[in-house]
Amino acid sequence: MNLLAIPFPDIDPTAIAVGPLAIKWYGLSYLAGLILGWVYIRRLVSEPRLWANDKAPFSINKVDDLLLYITLGVVLGGRLGYILLYEPSTYLADPLQIFAVWRGGMSFHGAVAGCCLAGLIFARRNGVNFLSAMDLCTAAVPIGLFFGRLANFANAELWGRFTDVSWAMVFCNDRIKALYGGVCPAGDVPRHPSQLYEAALEGLLLFIVLRLMTHRFGALKHPGLVSGAFLIGYALGRSTAELFREPHFMVGPLTAGQIYSLPMLALGLYLIWRARRDSAAVPQS
Repeated sequence: MNLLAIPFPDIDPTAIAVGPLAIKWYGLSYLAGLILGWVYIRRLVSEPRLWANDKAPFSINKVDDLLLYITLGVVLGGRLGYILLYEPSTYLADPLQIFAVWRGGMSFHGAVAGCCLAGLIFARRNGVNFLSAMDLCTAAVPIGLFFGRLANFANAELWGRFTDVSWAMVFCNDRIKALYGGVCPAGDVPRHPSQLYEAALEGLLLFIVLRLMTHRFGALKHPGLVSGAFLIGYALGRSTAELFREPHFMVGPLTAGQIYSLPMLALGLYLIWRARRDSAAVPQS
């Protein structure tokens, strides 16, 4: 082992075990993200001053329904996105592995697509503005991203590229070897703790930016503005983190994460343009 690098802490991927029941950190991160996101959305809906004409797009009671739709969108979209975007050949060879969600394998880009579809269905069934519903969801998404990336770190997965920086980490110890048949998938070399970079960029920093937009600059009064800012912020944060993260595969100079972030960037720019256009078209009293 490289003695100049920081050894990976001895973290058990199982957070809680009671008899045969085992709860992984990854599962807890999803649970924390959904529950805290639900609480945050309820707070946003309950503050009339944040909305145009001091009126939220729907009542606080409908937030519970929104949570159900978004949960399904995250789980189904994230899983299908990973299968289609990253490992299609693996799952075609063994389709039963599609249902082995406890082994990991979720795509955030797929989860975004799933959330959009779920949000659209929610909006149509409840007669609410789709973009406003998405603004609420995207304002809360960085919470889940933060916990999700911490779970990636705890699981010693999605590690960074080889580096000699002073905070480099070797993602290898006896526990990891025991989990993977005596070997460490990341090897015995120092790497960037890129999961923590992503937690900071996609989670903490993006949440602060969106919070300032909603509470200081009245972004929720312009449907689509928060969603656009989120998509741009995530695309930039993810693309930056990909410079330090071991790529899943490359297409020319771009990693898979960067390629899949390009449509998000384009859509985000469009939503911001549309929100500004619609705002300019509203007559001033």
